[in-house]
Amino acid sequence: MREIVWDTETTGFDPFAGDRIVEIGAVELNQHLPTGRVYHQYINPERDMPPGAFEVHGLSIDFLKDFPVFSNIARDFIDFVGDATLIAHNAKFDMKFINAELKNANLPQVPLNQSLDTLEIARKKFPGAQNSLDALCRRFNIDNSSRQKHGALLDSEILAEVYLELVGGRQPDFSLSLVGQSKLESTSDSSYAALSRPKKLNSLVTDVEKKAHNDFIKSLCASAIWNKKT
Repeated sequence: MREIVWDTETTGFDPFAGDRIVEIGAVELNQHLPTGRVYHQYINPERDMPPGAFEVHGLSIDFLKDFPVFSNIARDFIDFVGDATLIAHNAKFDMKFINAELKNANLPQVPLNQSLDTLEIARKKFPGAQNSLDALCRRFNIDNSSRQKHGALLDSEILAEVYLELVGGRQPDFSLSLVGQSKLESTSDSSYAALSRPKKLNSLVTDVEKKAHNDFIKSLCASAIWNKKT
């Protein structure tokens, strides 16, 4: 199961009022584990940067003006995503922006049902609690000390850790494992034979180590527990 945890930074809140994406960051997961593959791109929005947006992410037009416009990077992003589920915190915001940009670039839009919203998951799991990304980091003891300002790639990496905790940590079948454990504990001793390893693992102890151990045992007095035969 392939998933993409991602985030965007923008010039504002409304792509239909002229706001644009200025940064995309994404982290690939496979079977709920990071693969090491990431996507990161700064984008020239071809417009000014409102002071409020600059305060959030610190990306100025002077910095962004030499990066490609969205239409020039759109295909690379779509190829990276493929048919993977797109996971974001407040996913409707990011999906609204990416689809507006794709539409402007005359490219197919991403279906909303291809996305998963960690904010909705958190609200269902912790109703009434603070469920911002920073609040969830505190809840799960995830280090976000480097998050001085919003950054798409950094936030994606942090969100990937939060997402794994929301779905059960790095062992996503944890609850199933507990069920299996309770069943084992309730079975009789005769049931364990069916769970025995069919083939013993090869010993990692070398012949030299075995001889050294045996020589040590022989050096002990006859009353030592290792020299008693059961």
